[in-house]
Amino acid sequence: MSEPKTKATKASVAQFLGKISDAKRREDCLAIVKLMEGATGEEPVMWGSSIVGFGRYNMKYASGKEAEWPIIGFSPRKNALTLYIMGGLSKSKDLLSRLGKHKNTGSCLYLNGLDGVDQSALKELMERSVKAMSSKRVKE
Repeated sequence: MSEPKTKATKASVAQFLGKISDAKRREDCLAIVKLMEGATGEEPVMWGSSIVGFGRYNMKYASGKEAEWPIIGFSPRKNALTLYIMGGLSKSKDLLSRLGKHKNTGSCLYLNGLDGVDQSALKELMERSVKAMSSKRVKE
């Protein structure tokens, strides 16, 4: 079986975020880091070359293959800030309705930025997700 391509690295999160050329996008990413640190109590870690993750859990695919993945994380993709909310967004329709402009699929939440986003709803969404994942969390 092949190794997963996306795994925790020792790369610097600060350097990665510092390379974001758009000042507003960089500012939004730093705000997301603070929210995710607060929700998990964990320091950010680079996963692969473009995902900032917090905490970790063992994920099991339908094939039976297992891999580690962050409890929660994000990536400043070109088209949107992509937040990985592993606790499931389908259980948080109340918060999504308050959130503001966004798109979501499965465990991915897509935001153009934080302008117009209800920060308290986003914070609660992250906290709810982390709590839902607590039994799967890998303790270090």
